Amino acid sequence: MELRAERDSDVDNWKEVMLIYNAALKQITTKLEILNEEFHHVHRYNPIEHIKSRIKTSESIVKKLKRHGYESTIKNMIQYVNDIAGIRVICSFTSDIYQIAEMISHHTDIQVLSVKDYIVNPKESGYKSYHMRVTVPVYLSDRIIDTKVEIQIRTAAMDFWATLEHKIYYKFEGNAPAYFREELAECARMVSDLDKRMLSLNNEILRLESEREG
Repeated sequence: MELRAERDSDVDNWKEVMLIYNAALKQITTKLEILNEEFHHVHRYNPIEHIKSRIKTSESIVKKLKRHGYESTIKNMIQYVNDIAGIRVICSFTSDIYQIAEMISHHTDIQVLSVKDYIVNPKESGYKSYHMRVTVPVYLSDRIIDTKVEIQIRTAAMDFWATLEHKIYYKFEGNAPAYFREELAECARMVSDLDKRMLSLNNEILRLESEREG
């Protein structure tokens, strides 16, 4: 499956669109890396463990457009597919997630379009993550294009769970046997408990260090 490209100009447009989304990913990634370095300089602590980025494949874009009843054109792709450019930020603790989200929202050249907090309100499957849909300006030689990027922020434990859920979902095309769903839901509860206990332990370490220094 491919996006419709009836003329050579359509192919050129596709290449330019991909260039723009890649540029947007680079900009957001660089901003996050700088924030992480600055945070370490000030607080001697890195809230970001690592960053993953990806551009959605043409096959995935077409599937998403068809699922929502749209023709597979470049124009519809830009207008209706909001997660073509995606960045996943992995943290150690849940508290880091909200710090990072706040730091991102304070950038004057980043516009936050929407937020979905699946940590406070997990999906029925047990999925947890913090999603931000933003735009960042991409500066070309003759114009500036505000480009959409989806940012997912989660702990390492949440990411481990979500990776397995994603694999199961596509293996069974969304119709996994009941025992898989039940086991995943139980694992999600375990992940949530682990994150809470690790955060509590870290906070206790910080408290003891503060008392020692004081």
